Amino acid sequence: MRLTLYTDYSLRVLIYLANREDENVTITELADFYQISRNHLVKVVHNLGLDGYILTTRGRHGGLKLARPAKEILVGDVVRSTEPDFDLLECFNPVTDKCVISRSCSLKSVIFDAQAGFLNVLDKYTLADIAKTSKKANPSFKSIPIVRR
Repeated sequence: MRLTLYTDYSLRVLIYLANREDENVTITELADFYQISRNHLVKVVHNLGLDGYILTTRGRHGGLKLARPAKEILVGDVVRSTEPDFDLLECFNPVTDKCVISRSCSLKSVIFDAQAGFLNVLDKYTLADIAKTSKKANPSFKSIPIVRR
């Protein structure tokens, strides 16, 4: 199983915001810190706002911040909301299922259990948990100068 780059960027944005707590952060600041495309981040940030994870404010003193405390955001929920397709097998989706043994195959239930286990592990962690670990690994989260553009 592999998560999309979109989910990766979404988690990175949320981790960064969790480590900057009450500060407004710009998309440019995020792009510069992670050295990733600003254009990709615009879409990510827009959808994180629509999903209720972040608040966005326009204008000179605008920016991004978490919509609720990091301890209330489950990593599993973020992954579920940002991954476009969790159908690990064709037979997971009745619309695309063309497998002739689908009705009698036990592989589907094994893979489904594995997927559920994966998400259950992610549900044990909050954004606060992973942000704290990230901050220990990279103390520069707090020492980054705030760039206003």
